[in-house]
Amino acid sequence: MPSPSSSPSNTLMNKANCSYPTSSPSCWKTIHVYLRKIQILHAYYVLEVLFETKKLLQQKPNFTHTKTSPSKEITICGDLHGKLDDLFLIFSKNGLPSVSNPYVFNGDFVDRGKNSMEILMILFVSFLVYPNDLHLNRGNHEDFMMNKRYGFTKEVLNKYKLHGKKILQILEDIYTWLPIGTIIDNEILVVHGGISDSTDLNLLHRIERNKWKSVLMPPIPIDGDRATEKENKVGTTITARGIRTNGSLSEQLTKHEWEQVVDILWSDPRGKRGCYPNTSRGGGCYFGPDVTSRILNKYQLKMLIRSHECKPEGYEICHDGKVITLFSASNYYEEGSNRGAYIRVSSGTPPRFFQYQMTRATCLRPHYQRVNALESSAIRMLKERMISQKTDLIRVFQLQDCSKSGKLSVGQWAFSMENVLGLNLPWRSLSSRLVTIDKDGNIDYMSSFQDIHIQKPVKEAQYTLIETVYRYRSDLQIIFNVIDSDHSGLISMEEFRSMWKLFTSYYSVCIDDSQIDELAERMDLNKDGSIDFNEFLKAFYVVHKFDKLNKSDTKFA
Repeated sequence: MPSPSSSPSNTLMNKANCSYPTSSPSCWKTIHVYLRKIQILHAYYVLEVLFETKKLLQQKPNFTHTKTSPSKEITICGDLHGKLDDLFLIFSKNGLPSVSNPYVFNGDFVDRGKNSMEILMILFVSFLVYPNDLHLNRGNHEDFMMNKRYGFTKEVLNKYKLHGKKILQILEDIYTWLPIGTIIDNEILVVHGGISDSTDLNLLHRIERNKWKSVLMPPIPIDGDRATEKENKVGTTITARGIRTNGSLSEQLTKHEWEQVVDILWSDPRGKRGCYPNTSRGGGCYFGPDVTSRILNKYQLKMLIRSHECKPEGYEICHDGKVITLFSASNYYEEGSNRGAYIRVSSGTPPRFFQYQMTRATCLRPHYQRVNALESSAIRMLKERMISQKTDLIRVFQLQDCSKSGKLSVGQWAFSMENVLGLNLPWRSLSSRLVTIDKDGNIDYMSSFQDIHIQKPVKEAQYTLIETVYRYRSDLQIIFNVIDSDHSGLISMEEFRSMWKLFTSYYSVCIDDSQIDELAERMDLNKDGSIDFNEFLKAFYVVHKFDKLNKSDTKFA
């Protein structure tokens, strides 16, 4: 990648053709550039991240379906509104996004706060690193017309005077490709605003969500004789719900789809029964507890988690415990006005609530410490990626080591790392954090693995098998979720063999079937012919030397 300072504008504007690592910890290096000194990230990197985020979002469905287990919770965050310190605090308390620590961010990332761009970059980079474990829902502020009124457009143009308009143009497209919602364990619906009495989740799964650059703009002209319009707070009219048009059938269907999306992004729960126009916002509706029960029952759901409203305690429970409002931007109106909160949920257990509030003292004291924590976590993830490909790395190291000395020059080591991992990282700069360098500047390449190893679930298992299962555990989980039709979490030995056969044929993994059979039989602890697959994956975890000294091994399911 050329240096940003020397990148010609034509290179910058043609980043759509770039090759960007979409599944690696390398992306964290991008955000570290400005986290260290709160600098503005160069437009070169911003555009690169935006182009790759758009491409990945285009592959996502309207609703993300994800699963948890008793040993794997998912964290849900509400509105952030450009408050970077709140995001730092969440990551500090709850950990960075990862395969074992998934997140849902439920919209309204931008506007009002002064660091909306930085929040977007962190969330988008996290999404590129963990596309199956960090989920982004669209909020009503992921809309270019809202941005013009509530500050984000101005923020971008002030920070990027030369390329600000290009950045905003790409963001307009990205907003349209953000998923509408997330469904967890086929039980919990997570959307930004809410529902209405006409919410049709089947239709919302099918619509072309990228049709509307702004949901504030009705898709077709409205029949003035039958329509009553409300002026919303950004000076744009969102037509009141339930009106008819004289347009063609296709136009009416388009308008019906648009109303469905508006209700999802703009609606609010109220104690009064029924469904009626949301007069304070000018869009969406107010929906009562009867509407909540009817829609949840219709789609066999148990709970609605939504955001969209600031709450004094950071969250609020209503509608007989079936609706949770979650707001993650503390001090939203002024310092001390409200707390922020996030929720952790997992299958079969009630939600767990975590509250916090940024103060001047906490902002001033730990900023550099929070940055160091993010950097340390990124190094930690990088080491885990290295140990997952230890066999391949050693083979390439030894090919470079013609004298069989066990040492390589920094250049040889860096070449080997990039050749195997393909992360596009500045390996020379990172070498001091990853390996031991002698007084002559040579690297003991086996020190790449000196403070970390993958724990064997059974002593007899061969290391290449353990490494393979650990490296592809996320993919194995996806295949298992397809096979586990009854959602029991258990898999028979025959199903296990079928899953492994599908996996090895797709990834061209050369592991003898007898090895996996032997491992599976040993993992069948009660010898009933079935395996708890989540526990099976949980048995493969990384031990960091520092953790071991503190008797707190970190497990990655």
